[in-house]
Amino acid sequence: MRLACLLPEELDTPVAVPSLLHSVLDTTDARGLAEFYRQLLELRYRPGDEPPAAGSPDPAGQDWLVLTDSGGVRKLAFQQVASLPAASWPDAHPYPQQLHLDMTVPSVADLDAAHERALTLGARLLLDRSDDPQEPLRVYADPAGHPFCIFVVLGSVSHSRPQSNANTGTGSRVSSRIRWPPRPTPSWD
Repeated sequence: MRLACLLPEELDTPVAVPSLLHSVLDTTDARGLAEFYRQLLELRYRPGDEPPAAGSPDPAGQDWLVLTDSGGVRKLAFQQVASLPAASWPDAHPYPQQLHLDMTVPSVADLDAAHERALTLGARLLLDRSDDPQEPLRVYADPAGHPFCIFVVLGSVSHSRPQSNANTGTGSRVSSRIRWPPRPTPSWD
């Protein structure tokens, strides 16, 4: 007996396929984390989720906030929780990461600019592989402790870095991506 989901083409009736709306990050400070990502990624609040006037209550900031791009497309949401231990990446104990965000930039110079921006906004650097000729990248923890990566898009690595002796070359190997703490391959039998 097969215990997997049937593919749409295996069904006799049409099936609605869900689409991804946005990623949601739990946090003990929804407004603070939304502000971090709003500024880092130059996003906007969904109408009605904007911060209130100074000194006014912020009920949305104590519950659920959504950020969109300039066209109104949802990108990230933030859910207020009472407590949340920060992921201990790269260590799997005591709190392994369960999700991370990947962000890309077109060049090493842009990677350096994004690095300064992330740190200024409150990120903490976890791993610096910015001189990797295959895939320059940095891994950070956001203010709530969620890991995220910023890396140069594969196959278009530009090593122009002002006043630097960066390695040269281009890369297109997906295998150079960071290997998060190794896990056994699940068996779905």
